[in-house]
Amino acid sequence: MAPRPAAGWVGPAAVVETHISVLTFVGDRVYKLKKPVHFDFLDFRRREQRREACHREVQVNRRLSPDVYLGVLDVVDAEGRLRDHLVEMVRLPPDRRLATLVTDDDPGLAEGLDALARTIADFHADARRGPTLQVDAGHAAATTALERELEELRAGAEGDAPVLDPAVLAEVAGAARRWLAGRAPLFAERASGGHVVDGHGDLQAEDVFCLDDGPRVLDSIEFSDRLRHVDVWDDVAFLVMDLQRLGRADLGEAFADAYRRYSGDRAPASLVAFFAARRALIRAKVLALRARQLDAGTAQAAATEQARALVDLARRDLAAAEVRLVLVGGLPGTGKSTVAEVLSTETDAIVLGSDLTRKERAGIPGDRPAPAGYREGLYDPATTSATYDAMLDRARVALGRGTTVVLDASWSDEAHRRAARRLAAEAEVDLVEVRCVCPAEVAATRIRSRRAAGGGASDADEAVASAMAADTDDWPEALVLDTDAPIDHVVARAVTLVQRGAEVGGSPELRG
Repeated sequence: MAPRPAAGWVGPAAVVETHISVLTFVGDRVYKLKKPVHFDFLDFRRREQRREACHREVQVNRRLSPDVYLGVLDVVDAEGRLRDHLVEMVRLPPDRRLATLVTDDDPGLAEGLDALARTIADFHADARRGPTLQVDAGHAAATTALERELEELRAGAEGDAPVLDPAVLAEVAGAARRWLAGRAPLFAERASGGHVVDGHGDLQAEDVFCLDDGPRVLDSIEFSDRLRHVDVWDDVAFLVMDLQRLGRADLGEAFADAYRRYSGDRAPASLVAFFAARRALIRAKVLALRARQLDAGTAQAAATEQARALVDLARRDLAAAEVRLVLVGGLPGTGKSTVAEVLSTETDAIVLGSDLTRKERAGIPGDRPAPAGYREGLYDPATTSATYDAMLDRARVALGRGTTVVLDASWSDEAHRRAARRLAAEAEVDLVEVRCVCPAEVAATRIRSRRAAGGGASDADEAVASAMAADTDDWPEALVLDTDAPIDHVVARAVTLVQRGAEVGGSPELRG
């Protein structure tokens, strides 16, 4: 039996009804009665089913709030005959509900969210794991679940007065499908790495209470084990999304950062954003269904507005989840390596460079010079092709794991660019091609300065740069970045090219 606190919060008597339960608030207690309802996801029509659900609810919720879920009580009639069952809970102070604290901009929010992140990280560390859970949270299951949710959402975009905008929903559906289609390796890696657990399954701000002695988290899903079998970041992303919905995306980011710190789980940001988008779509589906069931009026209008806002939130999260393959090319001295490193920092990407890859394959330290004439020695055509192939192979792995990749190379050969385009199509990611340019005298000065300082990974001199300029294939698909400008301007322009280039496919107005 869980420890029983002396008393909970005492307030006026009240009754609250949900679609599956009736909660009665009396004194310092809450009594939760299951309704005899039947939905696709649960069946509470028989008393025995409701009794089992009550015991299960207490069991799964004591993992996070052992002193709140007191037990299961029997409901009897005046003759003492058993009629039903209910869950007995401690009544918690409503002004400490996380959703209320967010709305009121409580000064203790940051501290409360940090404590919650630690609690959830500890909970996940101790949670049950196993092969069945991995299947339930695997790539195939996620794909099936997404299609089911999209099908249910489509009903809200049909008819003469659709709740949801069909065009927006189609855009969101396409983005979600594309992201998920290319991320099977990421899901497999997460499962094999022990990141799938028997979690909470429904972590939202309404069900979190920030108390002086630590958070209490209520209402873990009891009616479906499968819905609790989640990647840990799927659990976390639900609350991240809910905080976004409440207008405090900054708090969502703070909560996620704290969870990373306490859990040590460095999942790619794209995975977290995808999970948040999917949670927004699930919530939008429920609200769209409610709007269709209501008669025209204020309540229907409010449900419609909320459903549309959640779909739009999903659209923004899916944009943040986009995985890209970025080619940063140009002649020696045009600043492509600097631009690649900047993009890595600004877009949460990894950089793979031809200079380091070439020397690594040859067993040469990256900073050791290996000068050669154009297309000679370590830079002959065969070695160069093998270098590009190795870069693309490494990029393929990273893209499958949900990480944006910046490939730093000259990209002077159209055949190598075609190979990169094939990879982007296979990996279901956006491809952005950026060509760095600057006046020849600026590039020459940079080359001389670099060689005077030791050269770094690049061995190109002015003669090689000149030969390459005469032998470079046209690159009309590239977005042009002039690097002969203040660094702040170059950085801002580079980020714009990558972000907008992915959105519009490299439109002409971006190339100039």
